[in-house]
Amino acid sequence: MRFDILTIFPEIIEAYINTGVIGRALNLKKNLNIQIHNIRNYTKDIHQKVDDTPFGGGAGMILQIEPIYEALQDIINQYPKTKKHIILTKAGANIFNQDKAIQLGYDFEHIIFICGRYEGIDARVEEYLCNESLSIGQFVLTGGELPALVMLDAIARHIPNVLGNKESLEQESWTNTERQEYPQYSRPSIFKPTNPNLVNNSPAEWTVPDILLSGNHKAIQDWREKHKK
Repeated sequence: MRFDILTIFPEIIEAYINTGVIGRALNLKKNLNIQIHNIRNYTKDIHQKVDDTPFGGGAGMILQIEPIYEALQDIINQYPKTKKHIILTKAGANIFNQDKAIQLGYDFEHIIFICGRYEGIDARVEEYLCNESLSIGQFVLTGGELPALVMLDAIARHIPNVLGNKESLEQESWTNTERQEYPQYSRPSIFKPTNPNLVNNSPAEWTVPDILLSGNHKAIQDWREKHKK
């Protein structure tokens, strides 16, 4: 699957996609291709200016349509036949969720994110150049890079071979809203904190439930079902 991200701060995107699960999948070329496009490279302004004051007045600056159009045209000309979906990250738009992540990964092979900045983006971008606008919550951020990364990460997890273990997807909380996760523990089985009351009133030893150490797989499964949250 291919992702293209249009932004004026490519370093934000680069720092994230080169680490963790996404970075590993890219290095191993596991069905995942992410390309970052600096919108400034597509402006005709000698100073690489991509924003201007809004017509009619108002606070702040908005991203201009021309460099965004040129960037999209370049991508589409290179990949004219991919089944693509263009998303504008926008505060106040429909909220992205797990179902949307699965649907986007299933329906499309090429997703393009346009990251907004400043006080907004020329409305013609949303009207003429995007298939959809999405938000990651009912709050405002300084730019669309974080929402684009959140959505990319959630979608990419469902691409074959990106995760090393298929069970990781099957056990996730929001893959099925009726299926919640159970508590999980790891070594050591007994942890003795130097200050057990660091945050909450706690016992002197923090232990793992005995059933998880029993080796009785049926009993462990029953315990996990009972303790899902």
